[in-house]
Amino acid sequence: MIKTAIIEDERAAADILSGCLDRYSEENGVVFSCDRYDNAVSFLEEYDGRYDIVFMDIEMEFLDGMSAAKKLRERDKSVVIIFVTNMAQLAIRGYEVEALDFVVKPVIYRDFAFRIGKAVERVLARQNSERALSVGLTGGGYAKLIVSHIRYVEIMKHRIVYHTENGDFVSYGTLKNVEKLLEDSGFARCNSCYLVNLAHVISVRDMMCEIAGGEKLKVSQPRKKEFMQALGRYIGG
Repeated sequence: MIKTAIIEDERAAADILSGCLDRYSEENGVVFSCDRYDNAVSFLEEYDGRYDIVFMDIEMEFLDGMSAAKKLRERDKSVVIIFVTNMAQLAIRGYEVEALDFVVKPVIYRDFAFRIGKAVERVLARQNSERALSVGLTGGGYAKLIVSHIRYVEIMKHRIVYHTENGDFVSYGTLKNVEKLLEDSGFARCNSCYLVNLAHVISVRDMMCEIAGGEKLKVSQPRKKEFMQALGRYIGG
């Protein structure tokens, strides 16, 4: 399923976009979910990183679509943004927020189908190649973490730290819950504090596990056998 959101203050225009999504779904066998917002402020207040594609009207009261898209990009670097506008020249600035495309009102299905087709290709390629984990950050906002880029997860002072190839991300939660989320993704505990991505293990010796990037994590005696068995299955599998 591809999760979409329509941010549009004109009900008729939102109905047309929703209808175009339904038609594209019927003709191409793509399953969408669709949430609608009549202003960008409420959309951003509720945003939790769940969407794959966002249709953003540029001209709205309270907060215009371009400003909203900039705020959205601060929270989510990967969501696909498609602008909807009466004036195509306004959408040219889409490069500022890495928008994929734009559609011009009144929306014509043939034009819409071409634009959404590109968006669907991008989303499906990402879904097929990389599983992502949506994480609420302690400082506010959300991050979509590519699971294969996570080196290890650490519990520290009642907070979860995701150590990734792109830096560290701090979230709320428990290591037990994270372990459940990643149970089929090649992770294993080397002690009570660390959940390790086995793909990033360089070596294990002297009760220490070396991770790509040079960090060394202690392997506890109670966890050693289970951790080494998981590592052996991963290497062998």
